[in-house]
Amino acid sequence: MRTACLSALSAFILLSACGGSKPMQLYPTSGPLTDQTPPPVIEAKAGTAKDNSGTLTFRLPDRTRCEGTWSSVAPRVQSRERGISLSIRDLGGKLSRSTETVGGVNRGEIYAVCRDGTIVQGHFAMGSGTTSGTGTATDSRGNTFKLMF
Repeated sequence: MRTACLSALSAFILLSACGGSKPMQLYPTSGPLTDQTPPPVIEAKAGTAKDNSGTLTFRLPDRTRCEGTWSSVAPRVQSRERGISLSIRDLGGKLSRSTETVGGVNRGEIYAVCRDGTIVQGHFAMGSGTTSGTGTATDSRGNTFKLMF
């Protein structure tokens, strides 16, 4: 698959598993939530992808609803081909363009605003074509989280 859609398809596959959303977990590593025993784990749902981004929804431990966006940047390389083809199949000139996703680590961000005004934001990394990743996030309540999906 050598089209511009490859990176969007990879992100769609990443996030469309499990009925249209990909579960993410936010584990508190510092801040007020780590005082609880055991520390609460926040289950977030990343919605299906459109152009390497999608919706993000979750509830904080006090049941406050949060909504936001996840976005991933998949690097691409463009190639062009021009010339004369002398094969029997392709007589005449040949002109083509293609865009491919570069294998490696893709970086992304999450950003969400909760109904009480709390802001949660973070960064993550995931491998090209994988359905898992890891990162960190913070909230405006003084908590830091390990982000895993």
